[in-house]
Amino acid sequence: MTEMAQRRELRQAVPLTALFTAFLIVSLCGFAGGIVWARRIAVENRHWITDREFADIVSLCQLMPGPNIIGIAVCIGAKLRGLIGTIAAISGFLIIPWAGGLSLGVLYLEYAYLPVLRNILGGIAATAAGLLIATGIRLLMPHRRRPTALLFAALAFGLITFAHLPLLVVLFGLVPLSIAVAGVGSVRAQ
Repeated sequence: MTEMAQRRELRQAVPLTALFTAFLIVSLCGFAGGIVWARRIAVENRHWITDREFADIVSLCQLMPGPNIIGIAVCIGAKLRGLIGTIAAISGFLIIPWAGGLSLGVLYLEYAYLPVLRNILGGIAATAAGLLIATGIRLLMPHRRRPTALLFAALAFGLITFAHLPLLVVLFGLVPLSIAVAGVGSVRAQ
């Protein structure tokens, strides 16, 4: 079966309700760590896309404005069911955070002065950072035998973490350099 026929069959096989509920689960379980859950559901549990396709989608979403998880929902929904799949995925993802965010915002405005609330938010931020680092390591695992990939990952991490450079500055600095290094490597291989 050709790749085009497989994609057509997959488009017909994935119901819109499955896309909606998958991203509803991502929004419920992935509080501040949605990329982890999106990968787990789309790649590991439902096998809608491969690990490499997910890494490509995340890379694309890093360059797009807005939250990465929204871009991931758009890309996966569009890949599986087109425009209507995108709408289903986005709707599933946004319904709970919108309602919860509105409710929490009203409560926070009322009780912002409480130290316990500040401590809870600090703990949530630390958990989200840990989940994001774990996902980054998982995405890097297929490239662990490529020293240049590890070098650029370490460089990006160091520049953001220790040099406190903004993400866009690091991306615009390292992306052209990594492309050049990959080009030189492919020329040497030939």
